[in-house]
Amino acid sequence: MEEFYYELTIKVSSHLDLFRDFLDDTVDVGFEEIDNGFIVRSEDDLETLAWGLEQFCEALSKALSTSVECECSQKKLENNDWVKTYQKSIEALQIENFYIHPTWDEPSDSLINIEIDPALAFGTGHHPTTASSLRAISKYVSKDSTVLDVGCGSGILGVGALKLGATVDACDTDIVSVENTLVNAKLNQVEFRDVWEGSCSLTSEKYDVVVANIVADVLTFIAKDLKDAMKENGVLVLSGILDKYEDKVLRFYKDMNIVQRIAQKEWVTLILNKG
Repeated sequence: MEEFYYELTIKVSSHLDLFRDFLDDTVDVGFEEIDNGFIVRSEDDLETLAWGLEQFCEALSKALSTSVECECSQKKLENNDWVKTYQKSIEALQIENFYIHPTWDEPSDSLINIEIDPALAFGTGHHPTTASSLRAISKYVSKDSTVLDVGCGSGILGVGALKLGATVDACDTDIVSVENTLVNAKLNQVEFRDVWEGSCSLTSEKYDVVVANIVADVLTFIAKDLKDAMKENGVLVLSGILDKYEDKVLRFYKDMNIVQRIAQKEWVTLILNKG
């Protein structure tokens, strides 16, 4: 272990989802999401990343013909206590009957425990889109359900459905997410029926519940594939939608009915069926 590490705090004025995608594609370490920004920690100097973010911000402003601001500040800190500091910042939380806790916390005696190591992936239940998706799973998934988790990330949504007794498949175009999903399934002593790298178009199965917690643009691109994966009386959970993009997403699902809308902060989760 190096004596010091670097902590880069990133604050953005808008389009948080696009900056998250940029970091997903750019950094090879996990990052923490905070209000209006992110924190990246690494034993390597992060000045190059800060420069890249500034360039991305400038290009984004030009492409959108609007002002997008990004402020980056880096600190050099001692490396002996940041893990403990980070662990203290990740608190267990209850979402419906689920109790999501990090590996270093004690499980609940009365709730459905989901154990997640935040170092492995980003889905810990703290983000509004994950929390809303878990609320939908709690309501629409039962013991006899078949479920597909599209863009599984940490696997937290699929693990939640498995804990309810459902049969669950999962997929993600990122191999790291696939690996993290399998690790977290083992950690929670549950087993997916199938997990694959790639899109939901690779399955020929039909599901009672299809969950896609991604970003708005991707939800529009894969609308047909998501609908094709549903049973006729199935339910589709769309999450990861900023409220200002809700109408844009719904244009691609205008042949479906809105069963429920869950809003938290500026994020929206939509539950749809085919009517």
